[in-house]
Amino acid sequence: MSDLSYLSTVELAGLIEGKRLSPVELTRAVLDRAERLQPALNCFITLCGEAALDAARAAEQEIMAGRYLGPLHGIPYAVKDLVDTARVRTTYGTVAYKDHVPTQDAVAVARLRQAGAILVGKTTTPEFGSQCITRSPLFGDTRNAWSAAHSSGGSSGGAAVAVAAGIGSIGIATDGGGSTRIPASVNGVVGLKQSLGVVPHSQAQDAFGNQTYVTPISRNVMDTVLMLDAMAGGDACDPWSRARGTAPVRDEETVTSFHGRRIRFCLAPRGKLVEPSVRQAFMAALKTMAAAGAQVEPFEAGEEFDVEPIWRTVNHTVWRSRFGKLVQERPSDFSATFIRQIESAQHFTAADYQEAMFSRTRLFRHVENLLADADMLVTPTLLRPALPLEQDLYSPIEIDGQRVEGIRSNWFPWTMPFNMTGNPAISLPNGFDDAGLPIGIQFVGSLGQDKELLKLALAFEALTPQHYRRPIA
Repeated sequence: MSDLSYLSTVELAGLIEGKRLSPVELTRAVLDRAERLQPALNCFITLCGEAALDAARAAEQEIMAGRYLGPLHGIPYAVKDLVDTARVRTTYGTVAYKDHVPTQDAVAVARLRQAGAILVGKTTTPEFGSQCITRSPLFGDTRNAWSAAHSSGGSSGGAAVAVAAGIGSIGIATDGGGSTRIPASVNGVVGLKQSLGVVPHSQAQDAFGNQTYVTPISRNVMDTVLMLDAMAGGDACDPWSRARGTAPVRDEETVTSFHGRRIRFCLAPRGKLVEPSVRQAFMAALKTMAAAGAQVEPFEAGEEFDVEPIWRTVNHTVWRSRFGKLVQERPSDFSATFIRQIESAQHFTAADYQEAMFSRTRLFRHVENLLADADMLVTPTLLRPALPLEQDLYSPIEIDGQRVEGIRSNWFPWTMPFNMTGNPAISLPNGFDDAGLPIGIQFVGSLGQDKELLKLALAFEALTPQHYRRPIA
């Protein structure tokens, strides 16, 4: 078969089930493409090579024997190198763990293996997923799939770039403050952060206070649905997962429309600058939904959405608890940026941390109040497209011709809140700026209403096929 690179998982699954495409042929094509594009994109830390081909041969034998497991059987996928993979090197993006090989899969990985998917490699992440730029002393910079002069975003930059560049149709990412949705937005792909507990997080050390997520990432919504169907469901490792799952979406017979749906939107939290291209694309999306029958009305985002200080108090305290001793013992293994983040938590007290958790609860109640009589909230994913490749976490960024301090609070103020609240949020492609860089839009649903949110995402995708392009021939 000719070019398989940009076929969806749904399309590939149909070919594999019909025995018109071999998992071995598909896996070899993905590995070949990864090797060819790696020098330009730098989106992989490890490729599985022969192990992946062995798994593909086993999948082919099972399918030929009539033991087809479902739509992920024989489908190649990559895993962010923050997520444990048994017998496959997992570095967490750090020099300190450059030779680390876990003995056990994360639950999400184990479930994709059980579904018959083929692990082809581990994608890049900054040190312990600690920033919105995919850069590490271990591997350097991961470049944007659309422009070598721009950042891939982060911290799941490698996962987003791989699927955007046609190196597999799906991948596993993680999201602790926007780490799936940020790179999805700047690379023109689909990034879901599901409701807290839908996918068990077997590596979360504070399972009760957790605000990080193991997530799907793909080029279209239905492929994300297929992944979520496989990854979701309770597990003893995660208390929230025992009480929450998600119903499958792909078997729905009726197509969701926007007719009669109530949508609340906000362009930016009060006082934030927005790049004109993002504003234009966002307003066009609202018109598209309104023309399809939605009731579209604004909401105000005041100080209750000033989440970055709360997010930083919680996350940097967690990071200092987890990594502070390691940084003290082996400072040469870590970047100055990572060390600065760890050291910045020294002044936070236990009372500061607890107040941040109180604020997290207040924010959740506020978001659910906004959604009480609305089907979803809609925001831009980011307030400007991709940042320059040389951008540093602590340097100013430019938005609408102005230099502003604070990359988190000014570039992605809309992603952090929903890590704190647990609400499902998905970034979808929403056009391009004049330079051809992708722009994203974010849909947010009520906690546990992942199915309804995904159905609305499918409806928007069907209305905007022009937003789905290929960055590399």
